[in-house]
Amino acid sequence: MSTSAAKGAPESPAVRAEALREQLHHHAHRYYVLDEPEITDADYDRLFQELQAIEAAHPELLTPDSPTQRILGKVLDGFTVVRHAMPMLSIRTETDTEATGAIAFDARMRRELQLGETDPPIEYAAELKFDGLAINLRYEQGVLVQAATRGNGEAGEDVTQNIRTIAQIPLRLRFLTSVRAELVEAPAGPELAEGAELVEAPPVIEIRGEVYMRRDDFESLNERQRELIAQGRKNEKTFVNPRNAAAGAVRQLDPAIAAKRPLSFFAYGLGDVQGWEIPPSHSAVLDAIAAMGVPVSPDREVVQGAEGLVAFHRSMGAKRDSLPFDIDGVVYKVNARELQKKLGFVSREPRWAVAHKYPAQEQTTVLKGIEVQVGRTGKLTPVAKLEPVFVGGTTVSNATLHNQGEIERKDVRIGDTVIVRRAGDVIPEVVGVVADKRPADAEPFDLYQRLGGKCPVCGSDVERAEGEADWRCSGGLFCPAQRKQAMLHFAGRRAMDIEGLGDKLVEQLVDSGLIRTLPEVYKLGVAKLSVLERMADKSAQNLIAGLEKSKHTTLARFLFALGIRQVGESTARDLARHFGRLERIIEASEAQLLEVNDVGPIVAHSIRTFFDQPHNVEVVEQLRACGITWAEDEGTADSSPRPLLGKTLVLTGTLPTLTRDEAKDMIEAAGGKVAGSVSKKTHYVVAGEAAGSKLDKANELGVTVLDEEGLKALLAGD
Repeated sequence: MSTSAAKGAPESPAVRAEALREQLHHHAHRYYVLDEPEITDADYDRLFQELQAIEAAHPELLTPDSPTQRILGKVLDGFTVVRHAMPMLSIRTETDTEATGAIAFDARMRRELQLGETDPPIEYAAELKFDGLAINLRYEQGVLVQAATRGNGEAGEDVTQNIRTIAQIPLRLRFLTSVRAELVEAPAGPELAEGAELVEAPPVIEIRGEVYMRRDDFESLNERQRELIAQGRKNEKTFVNPRNAAAGAVRQLDPAIAAKRPLSFFAYGLGDVQGWEIPPSHSAVLDAIAAMGVPVSPDREVVQGAEGLVAFHRSMGAKRDSLPFDIDGVVYKVNARELQKKLGFVSREPRWAVAHKYPAQEQTTVLKGIEVQVGRTGKLTPVAKLEPVFVGGTTVSNATLHNQGEIERKDVRIGDTVIVRRAGDVIPEVVGVVADKRPADAEPFDLYQRLGGKCPVCGSDVERAEGEADWRCSGGLFCPAQRKQAMLHFAGRRAMDIEGLGDKLVEQLVDSGLIRTLPEVYKLGVAKLSVLERMADKSAQNLIAGLEKSKHTTLARFLFALGIRQVGESTARDLARHFGRLERIIEASEAQLLEVNDVGPIVAHSIRTFFDQPHNVEVVEQLRACGITWAEDEGTADSSPRPLLGKTLVLTGTLPTLTRDEAKDMIEAAGGKVAGSVSKKTHYVVAGEAAGSKLDKANELGVTVLDEEGLKALLAGD
């Protein structure tokens, strides 16, 4: 309390506004997070309106974390991309029976940690796997400044305005000397409990969790939607399930609309942290997050060994239907952060955590027919046409059969009664057949024979590489079903590098019918581009300039840009070096292709199949006719030294002068390969500033570690 207030003088607007903000934050936390309100809604509204009045009269007192700023008025044109300071990694999923998944995970952890039978059990943090949308909340100096979706793990969408509308998520964190300190009600408003002190918030702390929708909120929302539809609102619709409704609300461009969707939030971990000492265990991290005022699910336990994991899985499974929200499993994490660090990561997944799903919802129905769809990459997917059945919260009439191998393995036939599974947002699938209900005229299905060996969209040959389960269309440059994917790959930075030709523009160009084949990209002009939405003259000119610039390339880049299956950047570079000219590659036999470094039978067959399609060769000739050129015989087999031939390198950290892509290009040009993880087969690790676990792994395995200068010396053959 200020001195003037203590003497009976009226508080200044600034002091009163700050006091109101503190009270409103406190009461919002009691109401939305703890479900223990201390005042009536009318009293809360009175405080809220008083703060609104002060801020309206004194705009300079308005702060980003004010409770009045939860619903912002600006409608977005689109979401901007946010690169995560720390990747939002996925977690390995187990779908085994209740005992098997938990026991297998514990056994794996004990093996990784080299624990014997006499060693004590591992301590785990066990929690729920929420069926919602993963979100990263970034707080700077304790104030929420940004919220982003997971996206691809490396980058997501900025959804800050919509996340601010979720009342459970604090706009300002509370940092106390003790995680158990609480605010108590006093005559002058909420104050800290005796012995607790507020401390300065750290520069950066990112809290990660799940936005979800409670089942009762979902039912209420759909009821309102049905009323609007009955009133003739043509643009309104009901929602399939809580997860879809929550995800749609978070990605709503108008935050005022998002605010009308009842969303909730549970935190489950941390992202980037600066200036704050992270507690030593995951369970302690969650306790600390809860003390900051962020909701954390109470349905979590610290358990011992496989027995504790199995018991938690069983208890939560029994409780699943009575929970107020949907879950699709539980998550196990090694509790000690020191052990987490020791276990590390594999394939972008933490070794020390696993999601253990419950059995998906299943129903039986009749398979009436099978159609074949051609995907963006040419994969042919058989799709079951079903007698409509309600499963997993929606009516399903189509389900994937995955591929011909799965059809044969499950012995699925047209006319069968089949078991359909749908879990969350996963595409419904046929998981089995009810054999005793098979009719006498049930018809087997052979994808290749049904299609006559031809793509149902473009008529190109279909192929299935040795050891693969999927049939694919070989007309990658010609097939309309693959048009968008082929163009995006062709325009990619490491392919033809066409600046300005990204996802959204390709969508517009193809959907509008402006381009149907790759060569037509090079025939675009300002007049054609001007009909596209949001395509100004400047943007059109920039794209045309990017197209012209891309015409001067290399044979290796052009080969990679063609999107030949199994031909990556390294293989394309080896082909260019070996043959020197495109014509020689087009005419090469499989035996001649096998003479190229690292080209095996599968790759050679894939290259030969691609160029055996007249459509593909025609597109290549048309592209050359558009003016795409490179230096002929630019790199035959012995034209330049390759000091890293047969060597595998791993890059980690930030190098002083080279970008990751530049270093990768230099290594591959010298004959080396760049891998994503360190193993016993790694020859060198190139480490820069802020090198992470890869450097630790290299030291552990005794792999030679180089800095940038060491890499350059290696490339020079020193």
